[in-house]
Amino acid sequence: MSLTRHHGGIIILLSFALAMLLTIIPLGDSLQNLRPDWVTLTLIFWCLSLPDRVSVGSGFMAGLFLDTLEGTLLGQHALALSLIAYASARLHQRIRLYPPWQQALTVLVLLLLHQLLTLWIDSTIGRPLAGISFWLPSLISALLWPIYSQILTSLRINFSVQ
Repeated sequence: MSLTRHHGGIIILLSFALAMLLTIIPLGDSLQNLRPDWVTLTLIFWCLSLPDRVSVGSGFMAGLFLDTLEGTLLGQHALALSLIAYASARLHQRIRLYPPWQQALTVLVLLLLHQLLTLWIDSTIGRPLAGISFWLPSLISALLWPIYSQILTSLRINFSVQ
């Protein structure tokens, strides 16, 4: 148990709220498959930065909100994001030491795991399988990781989120 007082909880919540908003903003049909996975990126960042504050429970709650917003099977994203949060929090000391390009590759693996779990659940309930464009959001998210993590890091520093 930490004796220091935690600061910046509202910043963490606002970053998740912004990620949810970016997830549901309507885009054209051609751009829909190019939308990064903002919620998962945000979850991975906070799990790597503050694994004692943002972990499996946060991933589960973010997943439930995402399930509600997207109208998917309740618990689908909650399961996937819980596993992503667990892996991120468990490996946070190792991943944080990687250079940004190697972090992006690790994030790509985590994002692909999220999509594989989603695809598995979709196929289990009888939804049609997606094409190759289903995998584009993971690739775009991984490419955006160095920039996005730098933005959230500066936000964390400016608001003293501990």
